[in-house]
Amino acid sequence: MKKKLTSVAAAAVAAALAMSLSACSGPAAATDGGQEATELRYQGSANNVTLPEIAQDLGFLGDVKLTWVGNTTSGPQDIQSAATGQTDFGGAFTGAVVKLVEAGAPVKAVVNYYGEDEKTFNGFYVKDDSPIRTARDLIGKEVAVNTLGAHSEAVIDTWLEKNGLSPEEIKQVQLVVLPPNDTEEAVRRGQVDVGVLGGVLQDNAIAGGGLRSLLSDYGLFGSFAGGQYVFRSDFVAKNPDTVRAFTTGVAKAIEWERTTPREEVIQRFTQIIDKRNRGESTKNLKYFKSVGVPNAGIITDADFTRWDTWLKETGIVNGHITPSKYYTNDFNALAKG
Repeated sequence: MKKKLTSVAAAAVAAALAMSLSACSGPAAATDGGQEATELRYQGSANNVTLPEIAQDLGFLGDVKLTWVGNTTSGPQDIQSAATGQTDFGGAFTGAVVKLVEAGAPVKAVVNYYGEDEKTFNGFYVKDDSPIRTARDLIGKEVAVNTLGAHSEAVIDTWLEKNGLSPEEIKQVQLVVLPPNDTEEAVRRGQVDVGVLGGVLQDNAIAGGGLRSLLSDYGLFGSFAGGQYVFRSDFVAKNPDTVRAFTTGVAKAIEWERTTPREEVIQRFTQIIDKRNRGESTKNLKYFKSVGVPNAGIITDADFTRWDTWLKETGIVNGHITPSKYYTNDFNALAKG
């Protein structure tokens, strides 16, 4: 089962050129005098509040300020933007981080930023009357995912492999890219056989009835961290204190969301969206359940080795991976106790 993702490789090639440019330009670049950057360019998420945004609002970033440059379309796109110098940090599924590094992009993961638990997870849904009940039933069927080469693809491929399907049989399960907002309707209309849903889209779909869960990432792995924020290596070298402020601030935000009453978290999210004045809706914030990220965002080898088989079968790595190649906890003060 070899699936090559040319977009990630292309981003790595582009990063080589961008590195020389971003090293001496842009609002977040360190000065020649050695003063570190105090602004970080980033992409947000419409109608949502990201961990760096809540960290800034709570004062956890200190003197570091975030500069919003637009909204991301996917995790792989977000870390590609960071690798090519369009932004200073980005976040994506662990497997996408590995792909980018293996393709030659000089980036390093510094903190986990999303994860799954019993309250917050991604589910794979079929219609109630669907004949699909086992992994083998998916052969020749279509599964809607938000993007290729990311979290949902790795989960479904891992589930199929664990349930005895061969690489050739897994190839016959067709992944179809659909915007998450269109996935539920596509399943109900029979345009696809299975759809991945999470968050408010999952809640609304379940409330509407007529769908059942085939599997979930939480059911497959239990609680786990799914992705990391990354910085370019040159940026980290020139701005270690800024990266430390960011990473520790995000870690504190994770713990704040985990320990603060849900109603207070939602209220804070609402205030942030209202005051940034981007014409967004806050109606879906009421569906917030949990931050999902375990243990202050501290990265572990297991966050990477979990996907070892999938990474090898997709041709991203040869042999077993070396997790330390992709991440560091050196900038997360909460990792030091």
